[in-house]
Amino acid sequence: MKKNRRNKKANQEARGRGQRTLWLASVIRENLYEFVVQEGMKALDTMLEQDRERLCGAAHSKGAEDDPVRWGATHGRLVMGGQRVVARKPRVRKAGKEVALPTWEQFADEDPLDERTTEQLVLGVSTRNYSRSVEPLPNELGGHGASKSAASRRFVQVTAERLEEWRNRDISDLDLVAIMLDGIEVGEQVIIVALGIDGSGEKHALGLWQGATENTVVCQGLVNDLVKRGLDCQQSYLFVVDGGKALRKAIREVFGKRSLVQRCQEHKRRNVLGHLPKRLHPSVNKAMRDAYRSSSRATAKRRLLQLVSHLADDHPDAAESLREGLEETLTLKDMKLPTWLERTLSTTNPIENLNGAIRRVTRNVKRWRDGTMVGRWVATAILEASRGFRKLRGYKGIPKLVVALRGPEQNTRVDHQEQAA
Repeated sequence: MKKNRRNKKANQEARGRGQRTLWLASVIRENLYEFVVQEGMKALDTMLEQDRERLCGAAHSKGAEDDPVRWGATHGRLVMGGQRVVARKPRVRKAGKEVALPTWEQFADEDPLDERTTEQLVLGVSTRNYSRSVEPLPNELGGHGASKSAASRRFVQVTAERLEEWRNRDISDLDLVAIMLDGIEVGEQVIIVALGIDGSGEKHALGLWQGATENTVVCQGLVNDLVKRGLDCQQSYLFVVDGGKALRKAIREVFGKRSLVQRCQEHKRRNVLGHLPKRLHPSVNKAMRDAYRSSSRATAKRRLLQLVSHLADDHPDAAESLREGLEETLTLKDMKLPTWLERTLSTTNPIENLNGAIRRVTRNVKRWRDGTMVGRWVATAILEASRGFRKLRGYKGIPKLVVALRGPEQNTRVDHQEQAA
């Protein structure tokens, strides 16, 4: 019993020491942060006075009549820790006009604040909680600009500017070989996203288009906009689409027979399974996968038609879904492309990563006010995802795709570009 009491007392003392250590660490951390902020503001004040001395000379010295002169001090706003603070600003005037101090101009730049706000909201911090995500500052600095409305205004301004710049970007210098198009519903709108793949396998987010549905007008506007921004409509491309008839029609009207269309095999598989009871999903899914992985177009087509015949009597809708567009799901089959490149370009999976980023970034939005808001958020998500783009899986086989699309002379040009890079 005595031993148990000793152990209990020792444990209590250990817990007490641990709690005191945590309390002491929190006090030191708080005081250290405040000390660093205060010393930093003193250093800033010293730098500002040095700027003024370089312009006006030492205090109480007399310069020429047209030299800059000291003009007291005022209070101004600087960016610190994701918000604005009030700081003392020495003033200099020359010929009746204010002279900017280089140090103040550098620290007063709004860009860091705009970037911080946008980054926080993209990572999932709501405007309501933005003030809790920034570092606390001493009261004497008068921290402000972290409110819900201030964060929202900055985010709207930054994202609107980025969307405008991105949608008007020239794409004529990208040397695109393939273009993937897919739609995603956000709010009450359908957003069609375009992802381009160049001759070296690099991915490029090309733009987005909005509409109530994935209709012909929206799809036609999408293709025409790409052409207006530099896509050569006399060139041959591979278009990978989700199967929408409106997209297919828009591509045919603008590019004619010069470009090939690959229907997404993954979308086709989902559509077929959607017409079947769950007990048939494993067998039909395997049959379609095996067909799409066949070594030749003829073999793949024969297997798919056999599956159509098998489903026709009991599940006619599934059979009709599989039969519709069957040829275009096999567009790449006889091009003799490397296996990984063929599989990658046979689906819109690369663009699904963008759709995942859109869902992740927009998950905290509870109410969509209008289409402009939808466009800003979706563009922000796409640009955020673009920062992590990697080369297309199987990209080393792209020269073979170029030969199939445009002939050997274009392949030579791609090889030269890769060597130069």
